[in-house]
Amino acid sequence: MKQVLIINGHPDKQSYNYALSEAYLKGANKTNSKLSQINISELEFNPNLKFGYRKRMELEPDLVDAIDKIKKADHIVWIFPMWWYGHPALMKGFIDRAFVPSITYQPIEGKPLPEMLLKGKSARLIITADTPKWYDFLIMNRPAINQFKKGTLQFCGINPVKVTYIVPIKNSTSNFRKKWLEKVYLLGEGVE
Repeated sequence: MKQVLIINGHPDKQSYNYALSEAYLKGANKTNSKLSQINISELEFNPNLKFGYRKRMELEPDLVDAIDKIKKADHIVWIFPMWWYGHPALMKGFIDRAFVPSITYQPIEGKPLPEMLLKGKSARLIITADTPKWYDFLIMNRPAINQFKKGTLQFCGINPVKVTYIVPIKNSTSNFRKKWLEKVYLLGEGVE
């Protein structure tokens, strides 16, 4: 049985990202996958990596639980908005605190790249934004996607990482949003 984890990085429970998360969950419920969710905004933890990597901070119970879910998952679906060509601050804090040495990767002395501790997992990024695809790709060189896909997930061994980029959200019609909810529902049905 495939274990699927849905992580919502939007801080607002009334956001369209939450509707997308629910659409994916409804579709995935049609499969025989074991499903779990993390809504980062509901977790209690200090998002500030206070000492950098010099000194390990004690993990709060919500982070311990989240890390356990990440380790058990075969497929992780991340749903978040792109703000200023990155992800929300709370999601960044979650990654800073949960994706640390000996948990998601292990540095190897004398080697430039670490041992990847999350191998064997796949991921889907569902990103909402207002920046047109062509501008994000040609002018900005996809910074949010490259940083998170390559600099975090693949760095820790998660591969493949597929991307669904939903634009524009601002001033979008209810028909546009409904069509994307249907597409994300189908992604859930296919556990993609």
